[in-house]
Amino acid sequence: MTLYVYLVAGWLLLVGSLGIVRSRDLVHTVVCLSVAQSGTYVLLIAVGYQRGATAPVFGSTTPPSENVVDPVVQAMTLTDIVVSATVTALLLALVIQIAKRHGTLDPDHLSSLKG
Repeated sequence: MTLYVYLVAGWLLLVGSLGIVRSRDLVHTVVCLSVAQSGTYVLLIAVGYQRGATAPVFGSTTPPSENVVDPVVQAMTLTDIVVSATVTALLLALVIQIAKRHGTLDPDHLSSLKG
């Protein structure tokens, strides 16, 4: 795999992190977190990629080839996607509750949450 894919993964993580830091809206913060997490999908797929390798599916009629893609990386990517969707749903539910109780989504105006 070329360096390009690793740069894309780093760029997604950087853009998402900068969006989280500069956000003035909680929904925007959750979306930026999802963008940053999508950088991990690209990184995991790039790490597990092998040129000329086949899928890790073995049947009784086809003998396994020498180059097979590592299925652990694919499983980790799918797990990352499921965890990301769950975290995003939970954070959006919390944002909805904050908007109902406090009437704003700006973190600076949430004075009742200060300790």
